[in-house]
Amino acid sequence: MIDNGRPIFLQIAERIESDIIDGTLAEESQVPSTNEFAAFYRINPATAAKGVNRLVDDRILYKQRGIGMFVSTGARAVLMQRRREEFFDQYVQPLAREARKLGIEPDELADMIRQGEHAIQGGTQ
Repeated sequence: MIDNGRPIFLQIAERIESDIIDGTLAEESQVPSTNEFAAFYRINPATAAKGVNRLVDDRILYKQRGIGMFVSTGARAVLMQRRREEFFDQYVQPLAREARKLGIEPDELADMIRQGEHAIQGGTQ
């Protein structure tokens, strides 16, 4: 999973976020410790802690002193909203701009998206 082109602590935080979004880590469940992340990814525990603490600062995780880190109630909804906003900014707006340049009307673009969805579900284009 480690991509040497990006800060490792961000990748750790994103991995936890993805696990929360896809349900691997349920709300109120315990998150692996920073030492477990460090051992698994063979990184410095301080680096793993930086990624985890980023999520604590964002209130996605919370600490229970002496027990560990846990997923906050409502964390999945917060992350889903954040990811939807990022998706809009990173994909939808550039797609809409390019479609406009090419003279593709909104209804035609929606049809193209449906065709793409059908294709990835095993259908034909």
